[in-house]
Amino acid sequence: MQAQRLGRSQNPMRRIRVGKVIVNMAVGKSGDPLERARKVLESLVGQRPCLRNAKKTIKDFGIRKGEPIACMATLRGKRALEFLRRALAAIGNRIRASSFDERGNFAFGIKEHIEIPGTKYDPELGIFGLDVIISLERAGFRVKRRAYRRSDVGKSHEIGKEEAIAFAREELGIEVVEG
Repeated sequence: MQAQRLGRSQNPMRRIRVGKVIVNMAVGKSGDPLERARKVLESLVGQRPCLRNAKKTIKDFGIRKGEPIACMATLRGKRALEFLRRALAAIGNRIRASSFDERGNFAFGIKEHIEIPGTKYDPELGIFGLDVIISLERAGFRVKRRAYRRSDVGKSHEIGKEEAIAFAREELGIEVVEG
């Protein structure tokens, strides 16, 4: 019974998988620093990132509403798993239990992108920090996103915090630290 609740049953619809990995680099200003961050992110993930705009004006920081201040990329499939393994190696495969939410997602930050294995420092681009967000899902979660006959996912089919932690330990080899 415990194995079924944690998603390790024989039913293929109950197996948990990595749905997507979102990589975000927030620079806080547009112009040259944002373009350098965009080049760094493109070299890290292997695809062209998109820009994110400021949601409101903050005069103290010199940010105007609608001004591009960050870049992000969404990875799926093999590319997501490859990047995730490298990013987890940068933090020593250790994540706090408080990084997991009640929906089975988790996130962590990397202070300097050069900590990721296989990344070389380029003095022209500089050093940037990044956030990595992992969204876990089961087969059948597509019904939440599809355009035709959209529906909710049943409560028993959603992924909980305990299931996400068990998946991270077993499938991704992450050490979950309390705290």
